[in-house]
Amino acid sequence: MARRTIYLPATIEALARDEAVAGESFSATVARLIEAGVGAKRGRHVPSYVATGEGPEDLGRLAERYLRDLVTAR
Repeated sequence: MARRTIYLPATIEALARDEAVAGESFSATVARLIEAGVGAKRGRHVPSYVATGEGPEDLGRLAERYLRDLVTAR
């Protein structure tokens, strides 16, 4: 594990300390918060199998309506 010295403004240090989990070291807290922040900025990871099929883009949300329409159309 790399060891780094960083300088944080007092306000940022206070935020990190407020978000610390009981028993968590300050370094672990900062690492967890950085990882969460980067993850939020990058957005949610979309699994590789998403959007590999064909059909309407809203099929996942509206599948029941599409199936109902197929049944009532016959």
